[in-house]
Amino acid sequence: MVPDRAELERFYAYPVTDRPWVRTNFVSTLDGAAYAGDGKSGSLGGPVDKEIFALMRSLADVIIVGAGTARTEGYEPVQPEDVDADLRSRLGLAPVPPIAVVSRRLDIPDALVSPGQFVITSADAPPAALEMLRDTVDVLAFGEGQVDWPAVLAELSSRGLNRVLCEGGPSLHGELVGLDLVDELCLTIAPVMSSGAAPRIAHSPSFVEHAMQLGHVFDADGVLLTRWVRTRP
Repeated sequence: MVPDRAELERFYAYPVTDRPWVRTNFVSTLDGAAYAGDGKSGSLGGPVDKEIFALMRSLADVIIVGAGTARTEGYEPVQPEDVDADLRSRLGLAPVPPIAVVSRRLDIPDALVSPGQFVITSADAPPAALEMLRDTVDVLAFGEGQVDWPAVLAELSSRGLNRVLCEGGPSLHGELVGLDLVDELCLTIAPVMSSGAAPRIAHSPSFVEHAMQLGHVFDADGVLLTRWVRTRP
C-alpha cells in the first residue's frame, strides 16, 4: 500500500547535507527493460509512478537529463503547475527546478534552450555552439573529452543546488554509477515482462559493483516503488 502524501514527502525527503546528493529516478520492467515498446520510459509506471515522479521534482533543486532522453520524452522547462508550490515554499526552494541537459555535442532540444535552464558539457565542446547557448542558458563546461562530473556537482553546490535529481537516460546513469556519484536510486518496477532490445537503466563500457541498501518499498497494485541508498564506508 502507498502511504499518504505527508508520509511520501517524509520517505522521499533529501537528507540534510552540505554536499550534492545525487538521486536517480528510473522505471523498468521485471526483466530489466528501461523503456516500453514505444521507446519511452514514461509508458511503464502508470499513475502512481507519475505521482512519485512529480513529488521528486517538487523536492529537487535541479533536474539532470541526457539530451537523448530529453528529445525522446519531449522534455520542456518545468512549469509551476508541474510541482507542489506549497511544498517548495515550505522547503525554501525556488518556484521551479531548472532542467540541466547533458550533451557533449550540444544537440539540445529547442524547448530547453530557454532562460533559467542549464546545459552540462565538456570544456572542449564545439566553441561556436557554446557561445550561442551562453546567450540564453547557463552553460557548465567542465572536463576534456568527457564531462568532469565532480567539477559539475561542485559548481551546482556552489550555487546552492545540492538536491540533484537525475532522470536518465541509461548512458548518463551508467556514467554516474561508474564514478560512484549516485547516492540514491528510486526505481519503479512495472509488473510486466518485455524482452526486446531495450537497455538496462544503466550501462557503460566498464563493470562496477556498488553496494546499495533498501530504503523502502511500496506495492501499488503490483507496481513496486523502491528506493535504494548507496552504502559507503
